[in-house]
Amino acid sequence: MGLFTPVSPYRKGRHLMTTTPAPVLMDLTTSPYGYLALLIFLLAYVFVVMEEKLGLRKSKPVIVASGCIWILVGLAYQQQGDSHTAGIQLRHYILDYAELFLFLLAAMTFVNLMEERRVFVALRTWLVSRGYSLRTIYWVTGGLTFIISPIADNLSTALLMGAVVLAVGDHNYRFISVGCINVVVAANAGGAFSPFGDITTLMVWQKGVVEFTEFFRLLLPSLINWLIPALLMSLTVERIQPAGERRHQRMKKGGLTVVILFLLTIVLSVTVHSQLHLPPVLGMMTGLGVLKIYGYYLSFHDPIFREQGHITHHHAENTARHSLLHGDHTGVIRRFDIFKVVERESWDTLMFFYGIVLCVGGLASLGYLTGLSTLLYGNLGINLANGLIGLLSSLVDNIPIMFAVLTMDPGMTLQQWLLATLAVGTGGSLLSIGSAAGVALMGQAKGTYTFFSHLKWSWAILSGYIASLICHLWLNGI
Repeated sequence: MGLFTPVSPYRKGRHLMTTTPAPVLMDLTTSPYGYLALLIFLLAYVFVVMEEKLGLRKSKPVIVASGCIWILVGLAYQQQGDSHTAGIQLRHYILDYAELFLFLLAAMTFVNLMEERRVFVALRTWLVSRGYSLRTIYWVTGGLTFIISPIADNLSTALLMGAVVLAVGDHNYRFISVGCINVVVAANAGGAFSPFGDITTLMVWQKGVVEFTEFFRLLLPSLINWLIPALLMSLTVERIQPAGERRHQRMKKGGLTVVILFLLTIVLSVTVHSQLHLPPVLGMMTGLGVLKIYGYYLSFHDPIFREQGHITHHHAENTARHSLLHGDHTGVIRRFDIFKVVERESWDTLMFFYGIVLCVGGLASLGYLTGLSTLLYGNLGINLANGLIGLLSSLVDNIPIMFAVLTMDPGMTLQQWLLATLAVGTGGSLLSIGSAAGVALMGQAKGTYTFFSHLKWSWAILSGYIASLICHLWLNGI
């Protein structure tokens, strides 16, 4: 990688255009600074893996590690008589993160507002009230997860459909366990063929190596990735009616409008990127501005609630204003406030992403990723290397893996970049801890969907993973 210019770069097609030469990076992997930086990164990752046991949010250790690593990078280069390269590289990675941060902030606000408007609750109510058998609901939840995750991201979709599985399954623990695995695999597979489906696909799109419409070439391999394990697991699901209560809950005012605004924002982002060669974050932030204006409208026309709603803390306290209007000085009134929705963003995930981007960028500036790229893509071959990094993503978070591959920039063709995207996006399904969707559902269905219940079906998921990679290789003749 190593391309940077103080003047903002712009992307055209798959090329990063710059106006000044890139700084020359040194190989400092065998220096004391290099060893210490690698040790700090590994130590931080131990804390990330033990997040559930320690109760320490994963963003905290990586943010500290990123600062320490870049101080070491600065010291290492300065000792070599270069006092400029470290700062140039750091600004480059901060710029990369800034684009992704604003994009994710806008996308998460849309998803959270759809949740606050009970869009997802209404969908869950509709599914539960249809009177389908458990096997039919198994396929419906998996299919909807595969369809929705490319738009609403795999984590949000997994949580939504996981709630449906829990609501339908009641005390049928076998159905809940298999249903949750089905949702996790479908969410990761569906998110692999859309820039909006996962952070890793978003990173690939924003980097400019794959255009928006080119991601849809992964549709068939992604479908195979989900269908094979889904078919094998469905044999254990009974054709009986679900038990449990069926409550009808409606979408709140403006829910459908928010969905339409989100779709229009996606169209705007794609258009400004493909036609004007501007960063897609411009379209997302513009759409977020329109959403906030619509939120202003809702604040005047939305009914006033007293601790009501799917997410009650999305409503701002407005006691003083209400008291002045009605002469009532006793009650706490809550009214819709768009900024309360923004407060509910997954800030731990956004800050974790910051730490990972800077940690990996620091190690790259010390020369580690150049050596890793040579080991994987030079010695093993690109196709095998991409398959292996997909398996690695089931043990290590897929965000740093994809960022590392993008930073290596091993000179892959479009078809090979798509293979890497498919592998990293779906490889995490092999283990429950291999993806954000799996980790989230383990917390949602504690004691029922567990690491070991998922592990029992890893062989089926692996067969789907291998088949999807073979399908992509066959379709593209590579």
